[in-house]
Amino acid sequence: MSVEESQPLISHLIELRDRLLRAIICVLVVFAVLVYWANDIYTLLATPLTERLPAGATMIATNVATPFFTPIKLTAIVAVFLSVPYILYQIWAFVAPALYKQEKRLVYPLMFSSTFLFYLGVGFAYYVVFPLVFGFLTSTAPQGVTIATDISSYLDFVLTIFLAFGVCFEVPVAIILLCWTGITTPEDLKAKRPYIVVAVFVVGMLLTPPDIFSQTLLAIPMWLLFEVGILVSRFYVSSDNEEQEDSPSIK
Repeated sequence: MSVEESQPLISHLIELRDRLLRAIICVLVVFAVLVYWANDIYTLLATPLTERLPAGATMIATNVATPFFTPIKLTAIVAVFLSVPYILYQIWAFVAPALYKQEKRLVYPLMFSSTFLFYLGVGFAYYVVFPLVFGFLTSTAPQGVTIATDISSYLDFVLTIFLAFGVCFEVPVAIILLCWTGITTPEDLKAKRPYIVVAVFVVGMLLTPPDIFSQTLLAIPMWLLFEVGILVSRFYVSSDNEEQEDSPSIK
């Protein structure tokens, strides 16, 4: 590699390092602001369960250090969660110079919508799914069994649910990307709609308790998001075709 070729690579690596540092600093700043309220944040997260525990039942900590480290762990995750828009902006600023003008115009709303949909999935899980899940689980405890959930196990459980629902709500973005890259087309997806409907109900069955109500609450939004993805993907496919007709020399 010549000196001329290595200089752009070094400059890109330096820029990547700077943007990673900015993202990390953002997370640390948000964490420093929130850490004072770490216990309150955990209390808020545990509310969907504690409000449905039987009278006299409480959450427990099975390890000595768990009451300290679990809220701190949650606060760090919340800091990353709140910093996602800024982190995505840094990623966007790094890759944007390599994109065509038409690609920039299409990627920007895609990144915004993916962030919004992930937040929407997490909010849906907290406000809709958790009350149903914990209401169902606490009501099925056998006679004489005391419900005492470990705070660390509870955190791991809800984070898994948050991630699952956040990813599931990214269905429109996934469809748009599949159509934009040419892997499939909106027409093909419409033809496979019956299989998709079955698939979303299977996913709902796997991610929720074994009752038809909560399964439907996840399956129906996923199906609606699938339909939205098909509608929006038509715009991206048509825009991509228009771009191919234009000269690719303009960036």
